[in-house]
Amino acid sequence: MAPVTEIWRGTWVVAYREILRFLGDRSRMLSSLAMPILFLVIFGAGFTKAMGPLARGVNFIQFMYPGIIAMTVLTSSLFAGISVVWDREFGFLKEILVAPIGRTGIVFGKIAGGMLVALAQVLMMLVLAPFLGVRLTPAILLALVPLVVILSIGLCALGIMVASFMQSQQGFQLLIQVLIFPLIFLAGVFFPINNVPTWLEIFSKLNPLTYGVDAIRQVFLGSGLGLGVTVFSHTMSITDEVLMVGVLDAILLGGAVLAFNREL
Repeated sequence: MAPVTEIWRGTWVVAYREILRFLGDRSRMLSSLAMPILFLVIFGAGFTKAMGPLARGVNFIQFMYPGIIAMTVLTSSLFAGISVVWDREFGFLKEILVAPIGRTGIVFGKIAGGMLVALAQVLMMLVLAPFLGVRLTPAILLALVPLVVILSIGLCALGIMVASFMQSQQGFQLLIQVLIFPLIFLAGVFFPINNVPTWLEIFSKLNPLTYGVDAIRQVFLGSGLGLGVTVFSHTMSITDEVLMVGVLDAILLGGAVLAFNREL
């Protein structure tokens, strides 16, 4: 096992490189926000009147917006793994692997860099909140940031774990796209999962992203509106959902480290 100093050095160096790459690629900044905004505009304009109020004082756009924030975290975090494939294709990964920074440090660095990129994109999405009638206060922001960090860590780890087995960027992108859409549509981004057919409700509640979406929704809209996720007649609180996502983070972090060390 690599010494703590090597892991820390690797985490810092790799994370710094990932952030510089993101800041230097304006097209990536814009394109990564395109899909969430597109969903927000199309679904918001198309279904707001048809759906009507989903709870007291909550229309469809206000309901959907926290889910779009979670979707931004999902897409940005999963694609953090593409840097592993890119580095492998262009030979840079070999140079990193022989550096005295440890493979665990490389994984942690890519996760930290991906998490910071996801957080930056969420903060950019928050600019839209006042124009959509979504309440945004300093207290909401302070509660949202750690939720985004916790959710992003696990999703970045998943992206890196998948990338560790992929040999081309095209293959990685195709597989991630296959993962993204079921995760999004089963997570309750666009509909309350307690009011769907039983088979769909079961699949939704098995989706770990569901609890990240619901936690973010509770931060924005509050609890007690009847929109929260209910498991075995228990309505999940933010604390419950953070614990579930935290356990998932630990599992995926371990999986990412093992996959990266075994395959590369």
